[in-house]
Amino acid sequence: MLAVRAELRSRDWFNVQRAEPNMAVLLDLVALGTVADVVPLDKNNRLLVEQGLHRIRKAQCCSGIQALLEISGKNMNVCTTQDFGFAVGPRLNAAGRLDDMSFGIECLLTDDFDQAIHYAKMLNDMNQQRKEIEGDMLTQAMSIMDDLLAKMDEQELQAGLCLYDEDWHQGVVGLLASRVKEKYHRPVIAFADAGGDEVKGSARSIPGVHIRDVLDAIATKHPTMVQKFGGHAMAAGLSLEKSDLEGFTRGFSAQIEISLGKRSLDKIIETDGGLLSGELSLQLAETLRFAGPWGQCFSEPLFDDEFDVIDWRIVGEKHLKLRLRHNVSGEEVEAIAFNQSEDVLQAGKSSLRMIYRMDVNEFRGRKTLQLIIQHIESK
Repeated sequence: MLAVRAELRSRDWFNVQRAEPNMAVLLDLVALGTVADVVPLDKNNRLLVEQGLHRIRKAQCCSGIQALLEISGKNMNVCTTQDFGFAVGPRLNAAGRLDDMSFGIECLLTDDFDQAIHYAKMLNDMNQQRKEIEGDMLTQAMSIMDDLLAKMDEQELQAGLCLYDEDWHQGVVGLLASRVKEKYHRPVIAFADAGGDEVKGSARSIPGVHIRDVLDAIATKHPTMVQKFGGHAMAAGLSLEKSDLEGFTRGFSAQIEISLGKRSLDKIIETDGGLLSGELSLQLAETLRFAGPWGQCFSEPLFDDEFDVIDWRIVGEKHLKLRLRHNVSGEEVEAIAFNQSEDVLQAGKSSLRMIYRMDVNEFRGRKTLQLIIQHIESK
């Protein structure tokens, strides 16, 4: 759109009757769409996202974004890409997953804040429903995986996993595939019934395996098996006849092994190392918060240190809230590990190695340092 405007400007197309449009008014939506759709943050996209964030922080954005931030309990004045990815985006997407995407569109289109709040509340309810459905499906999927692992060593687990249950919700299988992929670090396709004899699958991949190319290779070898498919390197969708699911499952794992070549399925997490004494601070956390925008292909810094667990409790039914003591400096800090149980603390271990990012927790006007734990393991 910027290029079109520049070309029209060069042709003297704009005049008194045809005013030149101010493209900056769209930057809030550009920023949200770029981050929520996991678009790589190259130089150009980072500039657009950063300018969009500036406008949102100054309340120069559409009523829908304001309403969604408010309903999510986020402070618009310090909005970041994390708020897009984990608060606004999931609520907008919930409408399309469970009901009708038009609710999300109407929320972003309206200029009336009261109407935007109305839609934001609807989207928030849908997102809560989506979480409950996803939780039930994840329990079922992990039960399937437990049954598989009971019959074999984890090292023998297939390179690519296909999961299916006739009761799964078609709109949530992509999220389910992501969860299983994160746990087992393998490409995963989760299938759900699509009516009649058809099943639809949503695939999620790992770095180094182009999942759309994998599906293309299978479709080439078995022209009648895959009815339709599409996607990109990390995510894809496809349709099959239910009778072909077993054969596809074998073919998928075999094709993943070909795509992997000599690469290992071991998960590698790259970090920026440990923090020195005094660096585990609110000041550094705030500096990093606004050093972004962070996102796809421009990752937020991750740090790697050893801590003693002073205390822990479960919050929000499924998140692990921790109080930690740094092994070297002795500094104490609050932390949270989302979607984790106390099992990850490995009872009996006096010290644990943790990979984390720094965050600013705001509660009742008070700011404190909080670590977001990404990975926990014994020394």
